Amino acid sequence: MSYHPYDPRMGHDPSRKLTDGDVQDLKPEGWWGNDGQLSRDFEFGNYLEGVEFARRVALLAEEAGHHPELLVRYRRVRVRYFTYDAGGVTLADIAGARAVNQLWEELRGGGEAQA
Repeated sequence: MSYHPYDPRMGHDPSRKLTDGDVQDLKPEGWWGNDGQLSRDFEFGNYLEGVEFARRVALLAEEAGHHPELLVRYRRVRVRYFTYDAGGVTLADIAGARAVNQLWEELRGGGEAQA
């Protein structure tokens, strides 16, 4: 699975910092935006499921060349996107969050993760 940070409503520049209103309009389900960041927590049945999810997110990020912060706790993984060079959230971050949501849905369908 790969992702592309293009949204016709925003133009073609994935590195442009979005306004707070843009972030609120474009953020995927389950994500929140504050302090120039886009974040979501994912809950798992055990630690190893969370670690596996984080590994898969890392593979997506490496393929896209745009890497989120990942925080793995006992049964929770927090994924946080922001673009340092832009000073906030960009379309690349929105696209990454959408790809993570797609991965989450695929894993939930496979019974590995819990809502």
